[in-house]
Amino acid sequence: MATYEFHKTVTAMRSSLRPYAIKLTQDSNNADDLLQDTILKALANEDKFKHNTNLRAWMLVIMRNIFINNYRKKARQKTVLDNSDTNYLLNNSKTVDNKAITNFVMEDIYKAIKAIPQKLQRPILMIAEGFKYQEIATQLDIPVGTAKSRVFMARKQLQKSLSIYR
Repeated sequence: MATYEFHKTVTAMRSSLRPYAIKLTQDSNNADDLLQDTILKALANEDKFKHNTNLRAWMLVIMRNIFINNYRKKARQKTVLDNSDTNYLLNNSKTVDNKAITNFVMEDIYKAIKAIPQKLQRPILMIAEGFKYQEIATQLDIPVGTAKSRVFMARKQLQKSLSIYR
């Protein structure tokens, strides 16, 4: 198989490899990243591919190995070595968060939202709930541009009043 043909075949397999990437990562964006890394690694290691064998299976092995290596790297980054005599490994992912700080922050956010004009409150709350601009415009009976403008102005005012958290 010529280099051009190999590159064309590898890139054409993108759609058939994507479901496995999604299964591994459980996230569409991470799956796309994994898929891109897999294709790049396959193209870079063309010389290691044995022709007349299953290219898809070879790429699936590459994808699985990349996923495992990334997982291990993330796990190592979350682990801290205690420099005392006992040398315990401390896993940062098991720490307990202080909910009091979160409660104070949320209280400040609610106060900031209450402080902005009423016509800006509803659109920003709807955005936070996941509504799209068209849905906000329909529910509030305003043009889409006005909905976007109100959300923008609300965000600016909230950024200003919550600037201590930046």
